[in-house]
Amino acid sequence: MAKVIDFQTDPSRYRHWRVEYDGEVANLFMDVDENGGLFDGYQLKLNSYDLGVDIELADVVQRMRFEHPEVKVVVMQSGKDKVFCAGANIRMLGGASHAHKVNFCKFTNETRNTFEAAEEDSGQKYVAAVKGACAGGGYELALACNYIMLTNDSSSSVALPEVPLLAVLPGTGGLTRVTDKRKVRRDLADVFCSVEEGVKGQRAVDWRLVDEVVPNSKFDAAVQERAKEFAAQSTKVSGATGIALKPLDRRFGDDSITYSLVEVSIDRDGRKATITLSGPDAEAPASMEEVQAQGSDGYMLRLARELDDAILHLRLNEREIGLLAFASQGDPEKLIAHEKLLMDNADHWLANEILKYWKRVLKRVDLTSRSMVAMVEHGSCFAGVLAELLWACDRSYMMLEEFEGDNRPLATVTLTPANFGLYPMSNDLSRLETRFLGAPEAVEALKEKIGEPLEADEADKLGLITYAFDDIDWEDEVRIFMEERASFSPDAMTGMEANLRFAGPETMETRIFGRLTAWQNWIFQRPNAVGKDGALQRYGTGIRGDYNMERV
Repeated sequence: MAKVIDFQTDPSRYRHWRVEYDGEVANLFMDVDENGGLFDGYQLKLNSYDLGVDIELADVVQRMRFEHPEVKVVVMQSGKDKVFCAGANIRMLGGASHAHKVNFCKFTNETRNTFEAAEEDSGQKYVAAVKGACAGGGYELALACNYIMLTNDSSSSVALPEVPLLAVLPGTGGLTRVTDKRKVRRDLADVFCSVEEGVKGQRAVDWRLVDEVVPNSKFDAAVQERAKEFAAQSTKVSGATGIALKPLDRRFGDDSITYSLVEVSIDRDGRKATITLSGPDAEAPASMEEVQAQGSDGYMLRLARELDDAILHLRLNEREIGLLAFASQGDPEKLIAHEKLLMDNADHWLANEILKYWKRVLKRVDLTSRSMVAMVEHGSCFAGVLAELLWACDRSYMMLEEFEGDNRPLATVTLTPANFGLYPMSNDLSRLETRFLGAPEAVEALKEKIGEPLEADEADKLGLITYAFDDIDWEDEVRIFMEERASFSPDAMTGMEANLRFAGPETMETRIFGRLTAWQNWIFQRPNAVGKDGALQRYGTGIRGDYNMERV
């Protein structure tokens, strides 16, 4: 049986990262345990990383937001001499399945985006303090920081050597961040991405690859001085006290994962999983003080954490499950009240963090390469934040009128102000704006329906669902759709869905997840990279890859 990859960890179990907190500044050290790889068969030398290293980093970044809101600046640095980070481990990539490589790159991209957005979302600025070689994914770690400092010595440089060395692309947004974020001139970017040795010293500043270069003898002091300057300039509220992110309540069965608010039922023969989300089990708290006292047990945060973990588990551990069906049960009015409390107190650090976390979780759903359908059944609570799932999915089916023997409340969809921009997609539009890209007036008209429980007929007329079926047709129509979807080629589905989900403007984020990821996905299957004589397999042997030189 394949090893189950667990995305849950905590600081007591870290093998690759450590954090030293100094008031408003946190020093984050990457100190990878060479023998701590997620799988056998490779060593994580030179601060190279695999998925296990990145799972820890994602946990660090998340805890920085919730457990340490006092932190205004995070200094990312190496715990090893003469190397910042050598990037993704080549032996790991060479031995990994295609699906693992692609899912690994997607998760690293999501993690980089999370700490890149921390300054705007949470007032936490990430500074990369680069000493030693900073290559490939190591430079991509630095690129996602808000500010890069490089020491000026003979061995410290930044590099993206994937093309000449490995016949692949930087897998975590490197090319896109060089051009779109750092705005490196195209011809200089072409040179930079074509040389193995990278760029160092003042040239790295001149080419916009780093923000500052500092003499080696003054580097450590300059980094801490800059961190304190950034902290002093921050508009983030001082003195906030964090909450502990407790372990999830989670139990695995042969065909199920059960959380406190999320139930995942897996049908491997049908290649589908049903994710059922529960509405609040109590009335909304009266104040943010009560939310803070609840900590990670509070409804909105607990549901987000459980859904996030479920999506990641299905991505990496259930790779033949092609269809995710989202369902919900509960009182929509209670759900709306929980969301409203956070929105009414959006200037409170914890309310802000929970809402921004929901933004990230919903983006995770958007970016999951599975067919997705929402099942709006009687008794469901697709309102506010959970209504976003209707428009994240490829299709939605809603029960129409009463069903014989079903005494649950009639299915409804309820819009809240949050559906009009609080949880943007990667294209920086709301899901409703993306859905009605050709009819923006429809979005404006929907604002008049805020707070109104919309039954199937009206939800259908307003374009909020795909189909509404009555008791006679529901079971057959849903079954036919699910059987058909599971029979299609997963490759064709992945490509079709990714192209249809992100209408509208292109952003740096959509370029990373769309264009760059799509090309890397293709290159990872080409013999020039992964064949027995390809560059990934021959790396370290002294023999160059044997390439098929046809252009396609």
